[in-house]
Amino acid sequence: MDVVTLGETMVLFIPTAIEPLRHSALFERKIGGAESDVAIGLSRLGHHCGWISRLGNDEFGLYIRNYIRGEGVDISRVIFDNEHATAVFFKERQAMQEPKIYYYRQGSAASYMTPQDLDEAYIATAKFLHITGITPALSSSCRETVLQAIAIARRNGVKVVFDPNIRLKLWTAETAKEVLFPLASQCDIVMPGLDEGQILTGKTEPQAIAQRLLENGAQAVVVKLGAQGAYFATPTEDGFVAAAKVTHIVDPLGAGDAFVAGFLSGLLRGWTYRAAVGLGNRVAAFALTVVGDVEGLPSWSQVNPQEKAADILR
Repeated sequence: MDVVTLGETMVLFIPTAIEPLRHSALFERKIGGAESDVAIGLSRLGHHCGWISRLGNDEFGLYIRNYIRGEGVDISRVIFDNEHATAVFFKERQAMQEPKIYYYRQGSAASYMTPQDLDEAYIATAKFLHITGITPALSSSCRETVLQAIAIARRNGVKVVFDPNIRLKLWTAETAKEVLFPLASQCDIVMPGLDEGQILTGKTEPQAIAQRLLENGAQAVVVKLGAQGAYFATPTEDGFVAAAKVTHIVDPLGAGDAFVAGFLSGLLRGWTYRAAVGLGNRVAAFALTVVGDVEGLPSWSQVNPQEKAADILR
């Protein structure tokens, strides 16, 4: 197994028209979840990934399971919950602004994840454990589950990759910092967006954010900077890597997860941090071109069309 991740995936409804939700009558159905986005992105790039979660034993849960399994992600550790429903959310498209997101996830099946849901032997097979700051915000049991997953990874030599992915609709910035900054100290690679880095460290510049997170215990930090690309730092090297050019952005949501998938793909291929960040930027550029969180995630042949198809899974 290359990467194991855990977290909530929801059914996503997007209006077919650009208008306020109160006027929308027709919707497209998709899926969305930061952790499964990364797993699907990595699978399309030729890697073997597993996703751990809880889903409601309902039609939406079955839809999510079938979709993610169809993308080649292992879902053998997904638990179906007979008592709690699969969450949903809506994306309101706006002509002049970023989309608005409306979540309906309180009391969802995923929010009832517990440490007992984890299979240590399964996580131990991975090269990387990918976690986000969304899961600890869902419930106290989810927080305990993430901490247990990190502990399992650390005692089995699995590198932990942490994307803070702070959702201020789930908790306050103060609570997020209180929980996630200590959590980050247990992770090998920390990958905040600029605003998330500011919340966690109180610093404003990428270099200062990265230095504070390195001092906190990380072996490497990557600060995602959107249209400006990304900044990476380790104890021995650092630098800015420019974003890939995108002439027409359709939907910026999901690009951060695409970046993480590309970056981890680079590390799995043995690339340097700088080269892996460059790959993350290229993969994120594809995600910007479509509506939906995973529909734009590219295959390896799309990212590197000069390579032969036979090389994709080498």
